[in-house]
Amino acid sequence: MSVQAKSSGRGGVGVAATAPSAMRTSRRIQSDSRVFDGVSWVVLIVAAIAWLIPSLWALKTSFTSNGTSAVGAQAILQDWHLTLDSYITLIKNGDLWNWYLASAVTGVVTVFLTVFTCSLAAFALSRMDFAGKKWAMGAILVGIMIPGQVLIVPLFAELNQMGILGTYWAVILPQVPSVIAVFVFKRFFDGLPRDFEEAARIDGASWWRVYTSIILPLARPVLAAMSIVTFVWVWNNLLLPLFVLSNPKLMTIPVGLATVQGSFGQRVSDIQASSILGALPLVVLFLIFQRQVVEGVAGSGLKG
Repeated sequence: MSVQAKSSGRGGVGVAATAPSAMRTSRRIQSDSRVFDGVSWVVLIVAAIAWLIPSLWALKTSFTSNGTSAVGAQAILQDWHLTLDSYITLIKNGDLWNWYLASAVTGVVTVFLTVFTCSLAAFALSRMDFAGKKWAMGAILVGIMIPGQVLIVPLFAELNQMGILGTYWAVILPQVPSVIAVFVFKRFFDGLPRDFEEAARIDGASWWRVYTSIILPLARPVLAAMSIVTFVWVWNNLLLPLFVLSNPKLMTIPVGLATVQGSFGQRVSDIQASSILGALPLVVLFLIFQRQVVEGVAGSGLKG
């Protein structure tokens, strides 16, 4: 009995000695967590301000008269007689609506073809076994290291041989193959469980049925994310449309803005207004679908 009492007493002392140590560790962790949260908020606020200042400056300049904005930054800050003259000039005298239409048509068609072809290629690389699979994946990844500017001359020659220069197809077709989209889709498909598709294959379903009825419904977040990312990329692409389009009615937003900047010269307010009008649809699109973008990127396995 005395041995048990001594043992019990030693155990009680050990527990009593351990409790304050555990409490100190917990408090230190909480303190470190608060410091980390505070630093994170400070960095986030500084980054937000650094991003907002140029945007607010462009917005203020677009509402300032061309005569005032031509004087300099100090005149823009001091003049608060806001005007819509630059926006009215662009809407009345420019081809803004044609640029919007051209960008929308090329963007929507390119998104549809890119998502379809790249997800289908990623499905084959992720779920099917065929000869040369590793070589095919390696060749696709090599495409990431090739700048698009290097391919502009061969693309121009190829499109000329096809007879589609000066058409929407000359802008759409070269942008459909997307190495990044294939890679993102494959990473997402690799993380999906194989139970449903194996059961479907046992029941006699074809690979096409597995792709359309099982894989695509599960891939809705990444489909939405890649659709938006691709649309933004196509909308902002300047180099390809600049080379392959000659009809002013078919010019996309970036090409049209380049002509505005070239013709307006020192009319800084008009240039800023045209830039804001060109970016406005993308801002609205992101605000509407930002949740799908975040979910798609997180679900693709590209976090961090």
